[in-house]
Amino acid sequence: MTGKGFESRFSAIAARDCSVLAGGRKGVEKESLRIDADGYLAQTDHPVTLGSALTNGFITTDFSEALLEFITPAFANTWEAQQFLCDIHQFTYSELGDELLWTASMPCRIPPDSGIPLARYGTSNVGRMKTIYRRGLGYRYGRQMQTIAGIHFNYSLPVEFWPLYKEILGSTQHDDAFRSEHYLGLVRNFRRFGWLVLYLFGCSPAMCKSFSADTALDMPALGAETLYEPFGTSLRMSDLGYSNQNQSKINISLNCLDAYIRDLSAAIETPEADYEKIGVKVDGEYRQLNANRLQIENEYYSSIRPKRVAMSGERPTAALRRGGIEYVEIRSLDINVDDPAGVNQNTMRFIEAFLIYCMLEDSPSLCSDSLDETKLNQAMTAKQGRDPGFRLQRDGRPVALGVWASEILENVLAIAECLDRHDGADSYVDAVRMMQALVANPDETPSARVLQKLRDEKCSFFDLTLELSRGHRDYFAAIAPMSDERRQEFLREASESIVRQQQIEASDSISLDEYLATYFG
Repeated sequence: MTGKGFESRFSAIAARDCSVLAGGRKGVEKESLRIDADGYLAQTDHPVTLGSALTNGFITTDFSEALLEFITPAFANTWEAQQFLCDIHQFTYSELGDELLWTASMPCRIPPDSGIPLARYGTSNVGRMKTIYRRGLGYRYGRQMQTIAGIHFNYSLPVEFWPLYKEILGSTQHDDAFRSEHYLGLVRNFRRFGWLVLYLFGCSPAMCKSFSADTALDMPALGAETLYEPFGTSLRMSDLGYSNQNQSKINISLNCLDAYIRDLSAAIETPEADYEKIGVKVDGEYRQLNANRLQIENEYYSSIRPKRVAMSGERPTAALRRGGIEYVEIRSLDINVDDPAGVNQNTMRFIEAFLIYCMLEDSPSLCSDSLDETKLNQAMTAKQGRDPGFRLQRDGRPVALGVWASEILENVLAIAECLDRHDGADSYVDAVRMMQALVANPDETPSARVLQKLRDEKCSFFDLTLELSRGHRDYFAAIAPMSDERRQEFLREASESIVRQQQIEASDSISLDEYLATYFG
């Protein structure tokens, strides 16, 4: 249950200066598959007019050459992040010709693994390493799974928050250590309460049968081409997607930064028998970076990651060791098929207020049993979250999702009111009220609406999403053009990114083998 610790801490902040909670930095990363005009995975190269996927700061690729990733800078206001994301979409569509962006998290009519091209980043050592890493993911988990797309939300509390919070708690810790400790408290609570994000924003209750063509899944069919979970919220975050069983043996402590770094580093250094069977360098070609439980830190799939911006060539764990946690990355948001940009301001506002709640709420350490409970709650919500009979586990006892969600949302609402007082508006409160309405009426959740559309239109997941994708392309063609200044920014970044890639390639002075040995050494 929510504790008095939250009330005490929040009241102390509100009494002193509620404005220190407002204006945290927010950025969005959004993945989208490139598809041809008929809805099939694009087999074309990453468009050269979008710049270098290796060095463009706004438009890159993820696993596949056909999986675009859009990255906004971090902004203090959600409208700025939303506008920048819309501008990236508009710019990208202008360079895609007849191709489209697939507007759902679960992929289009997907080919077998051999037909899914790996992302390519040029001839430099770092570029080749990125491709090898992706080849390894394909061998380990299958390429189809890697075509699942989502939204990542990056957030950091305002710099003004930390000295006041430290004073309220009477801490004598070093600033970096204090910040890291409380960001990890946020991370633990997000793991405890993150099922709520799947319920409220999950938008992938159905998928094309082609995604599981080689696997017999115990899922009902909705027509000849669609599989679905009747009460599902997010197949993307279920064991079909990024919570797959291959990583179930990897347990990373979230109880202190040193333990987190230790466990993550150990997973990168511990051989895994199944991956040793794949081989590392076979017939002169790298199949994976190594045969360890994780090739690199990014392979560890989690709904939330503690992060620090790394310096050039610096590993994520080294960056955390250097300066502590700087921000958190939320990874459990599905693409919303009803939003042309895949996400909207109400989602961002709610997540921001929810993360502040996770920071201020009591956050005891997670033992192995309690960590398993968080995993179970996520997995079950992903597949059954809207079932009236569904029960979460809270400290080993069953609790109705609506009951627990309502308790949490009352506290998130208090934070939203605080944020709105600073802005002189009602936008954060309105966002939380919308989520309270979804808890009261599961049929209005994004996942329920997707299934209702499939039933009403008597069409497949593929046909529905292709129609929506065409509609979103038309939307960006019809709205007012972005500012000339913004367009020039994108054109300049595309052009300069190509030059940067060429400079990196020209500066390589050691072999790939030596580069990898140095990186992991």
